[in-house]
Amino acid sequence: MKTVLPVVVIGAGPVGLAAAAHLLERGLTPLVLEAGATVGAGMLRWAHVRMFSPWEFNIDRAAGALLRRHGWTSPDLTQFPTGSEVVERYLRPLAALPEIQPHVRTGVRVTDVAKQRRDRMKDSLRNDVPFVVRYVDAVGEHEVIAQAVIDASGTIDTPNPAGASGVPALGERAVQKHIFYGIPDVLGQHRERYAGKRVLVIGGGHSAFNALLDLARLSGQEPGMRIQWAIRRSSLGRVLGGGEHDQLKERGRLGLAIGKLVDDGVLAVATNFHLERLEQTAEGIVAHAEGTALRPVDEIVAATGFRPNLDLLSELRIALDHGTQAPMALAPLIDPNQHSCGSVRPHGAEELKHPDAGVYIVGMKSYGRAPTFLLLTGYEQVRSVVAAVAGDWEAARRVELVLPETGVCITQFAEEDGAQAGAACCGPVPANEENVAAEATGKTGECCGGPAPANVDACCVRDADAKAEGKSGCGCGSKPAVIEAPRPVACCR
Repeated sequence: MKTVLPVVVIGAGPVGLAAAAHLLERGLTPLVLEAGATVGAGMLRWAHVRMFSPWEFNIDRAAGALLRRHGWTSPDLTQFPTGSEVVERYLRPLAALPEIQPHVRTGVRVTDVAKQRRDRMKDSLRNDVPFVVRYVDAVGEHEVIAQAVIDASGTIDTPNPAGASGVPALGERAVQKHIFYGIPDVLGQHRERYAGKRVLVIGGGHSAFNALLDLARLSGQEPGMRIQWAIRRSSLGRVLGGGEHDQLKERGRLGLAIGKLVDDGVLAVATNFHLERLEQTAEGIVAHAEGTALRPVDEIVAATGFRPNLDLLSELRIALDHGTQAPMALAPLIDPNQHSCGSVRPHGAEELKHPDAGVYIVGMKSYGRAPTFLLLTGYEQVRSVVAAVAGDWEAARRVELVLPETGVCITQFAEEDGAQAGAACCGPVPANEENVAAEATGKTGECCGGPAPANVDACCVRDADAKAEGKSGCGCGSKPAVIEAPRPVACCR
């Protein structure tokens, strides 16, 4: 009898465990390998942070169904959990189910994935041989043979450096003991590190917002604190986001709260600051950019994002975008150079596949260096990927992804960035109110010119025409616009 090989899932976070649930639903055998001591170990690194998506968007369909069959009651779907709450109330109960538990191993770090007896140079029968997955645990080094590999290992272990060039700033390594990469627990376990200190936060995303908000709260309790905030953009407008118009309300409120702290003088902001050098002086650590030096600080929070660790896949043939390091077909849908909407056009196994059939990068790691990932995106990815692994390509291609719009896209700020009109399209709603009204009544809006032709990678006729002429998109409409739920979603600005 032919042995049925498992599907190895790397990482036991929300997306990895969702993959396991979908594999079991398809009658396949998962083997989940988690480097941490517990499931959800990556989330526990930011256990104190409240998510800006409610429980509704954080529970996978197949995983939730499996839990409910065992009497699990879901949390209030309208509430916003912290990282620790997701682990305690969802991931640990899921991993403890009799269907899941035998297939999960913790304290196991995957070091290499390859094709059996085929290095990346060998073509012969490449897609006919299984995968070899090497891993280490407390006992030693092991390997397992797998029919497919789903890499949901995330990016938490590989933060970006604080330096603006993608490499550590000069002097960054020398002062590393004073730099926290990510979101410190300022009001909890890291309180003593920041109480009464001068702190610099580098970064313009929501991780920076969380750190700044907690530091501001601490400064109200501890005398002598001074908080500086350095961002690379030339103004705060785009950084602070959609505010009340953001359909992810907690994220919108976060931006509003940070804006108020700036207005009140609690945060000193340095815009257009591209860190080049960190210097340890007698007065403290001084951050330097071209022609600018900030006031000395005691501690630095580098909330500068994360990047994927691709070393373990180095012997596989994978196709990644040169910029985002995301799968080639996914990259243009998420590239912040083209747009920064939280919504993503539907994607699944087709967009995530690689030249070596059967290996998929999913979850946060699939986004490479791009931001704005939501768990619901990862859940839909693994539903589609597992269908493909099972050979059901009809279901794999039937991607069903419905996400809230952020109300903030790159085309809102074309003038701020000096971008050329038409540099991007496919934002959530056009500025032209008549176009919105037309779309609402089923008519074609004047802005976009109707839907794009079939099989064309464009959101509307004008976008398709612009791309056919060698441009990057239609750019229809020039006024800033944000969406307000429940407004109809037209094709572009």
